[in-house]
Amino acid sequence: MTEPVLNKEQTDTSIRITGESVEGQETILNEGALSLLEVLCREFADEVPKLLAARKAKQAVIDGGSLPDFLPETRAIRDGDWQIRGIPDDLTDRRVEITGPVDRKMIINALNANVKVFMADFEDSLAPSWSKVIEGQINLRDAVRGEIEFTAPETGKHYALKDDPAVLVCRVRGLHLIEKHVEFNGKPIPGSLFDFCLYFYHNYRQLLAKGSGPYFYIPKLESHVEARWWAKVFAFVEERFCLTPGTIKCTCLIETLPAVFEMEEILYELRSNIVALNCGRWDYIFSYIKTLKNHPDRVLPDRQAVTMDKPFLSAYSRLLIKTCHKRGALAMGGMAAFIPAKDPAQNEAVLAKVRGDKELEARNGHDGTWVAHPGLADTAMSIFNEYIGEDHVNQLHITRDVDAPILARDLLFPCDGERTEAGMRLNIRIALQYIEAWINGNGCVPIYGLMEDAATAEISRTSIWQWIQHKQKLSNGKLVTKDLFKEMLVEELANVKLEVGPDRFTRGSYTQAAVLLEQITTSDELVDFLTLPGYEILTQAD
Repeated sequence: MTEPVLNKEQTDTSIRITGESVEGQETILNEGALSLLEVLCREFADEVPKLLAARKAKQAVIDGGSLPDFLPETRAIRDGDWQIRGIPDDLTDRRVEITGPVDRKMIINALNANVKVFMADFEDSLAPSWSKVIEGQINLRDAVRGEIEFTAPETGKHYALKDDPAVLVCRVRGLHLIEKHVEFNGKPIPGSLFDFCLYFYHNYRQLLAKGSGPYFYIPKLESHVEARWWAKVFAFVEERFCLTPGTIKCTCLIETLPAVFEMEEILYELRSNIVALNCGRWDYIFSYIKTLKNHPDRVLPDRQAVTMDKPFLSAYSRLLIKTCHKRGALAMGGMAAFIPAKDPAQNEAVLAKVRGDKELEARNGHDGTWVAHPGLADTAMSIFNEYIGEDHVNQLHITRDVDAPILARDLLFPCDGERTEAGMRLNIRIALQYIEAWINGNGCVPIYGLMEDAATAEISRTSIWQWIQHKQKLSNGKLVTKDLFKEMLVEELANVKLEVGPDRFTRGSYTQAAVLLEQITTSDELVDFLTLPGYEILTQAD
């Protein structure tokens, strides 16, 4: 094996680090980790562009007028009698999970919360600057070892782990994202391989020694062929480290419209390693818009009107539960993005919304759910405790076998609701503030009582793009055009300035965010992910 390159001035055709040195980097990017990363890139990196090209080819067919459907060529898998390998003891009870970025304080608070699992996120809630990616890996290593602590410099408050923290699961970046600060044979490597490699390498021994394991969340899958790629990665690493097949465990988010038609196939391809699927509802709504962008009869209303009781989202939730439980896998529910309010009356209204959402999930048969804030954990936990009961740790016994078959038309059913000027203006303000935070390194942003991440910002901007493309009228009769959007963007930029104050506005990058938002919202072709042009801005200083 070629010796990994640690110095960015060296030019060997292997791993090359181009990012500026971050404190502690040498312990994370040590010889062993880079040796594994190099061999993973040699074995698997070249396949990623082919998988992304296959996505584009499938999308071109849908753009031409076809609609997604279940695959006839994989019918034997859907009709077959098979189960996933099994679920480790510490992942059988996942009734409440909390998610968040890999900041040191966030990790401690999340692991200490009244939840079963903490999903540490290198994806939608992290703006992946080089320093944050490296610091995140250091933080997770310290958390696994039980050595993580933090003292807030502004208050002196000290944070440390409790004796029985939540189970840790690492969400890696999606296949579409690169890590531009690491090159293999002169090309930036897939961010997903970088995140997976470093978390696995530095933590698998300690995790296994304490009865847990290297657990991962896999985002943004669009096909079972992509799942097969991950299965090959897992099997390769298990063999290389002399681990029992199936030691690495993953949960896959079903958060794209194409993937919902291949859920059984995804479970099948990953059957040695997978333990659950998750309803990534916000990304799923974004993917519905993106996938069906050329279909004028599938235009969504205001974001706030697209709730889980809408037919196409209800069908998605119920089919995921039925599919998972049929194969012995857990079926995780979606995110409660609310933030507790300081005002008691407002907070009760927030908790009422959370209760309604979580009761729907638990009643449908989900085995657990997500919250974005520790202050919502007790509410979610009480609901799932009630539905799961004392005799079970999950709802695998709920099969939904008596349900009518869920067909493609159910998953694609148009969504009713108004398109309002207030909703459009709110979308603009949310997207503006989120993009401004993201390009400055913050991917998890409280805005108007919700914890926004990339997925919700994606809905905000693609909704407007879709309305423009299909010449939609708002409920007040205004035709949504590029010019109307530009007028509103100027006005809402001024409103954001009033909201955040002139000092914060001047110190921030709101004008730069507005320029990017205008570009991606008025382009004739839909930009796949705002994080792609955003990453170029984010990393200019790296």
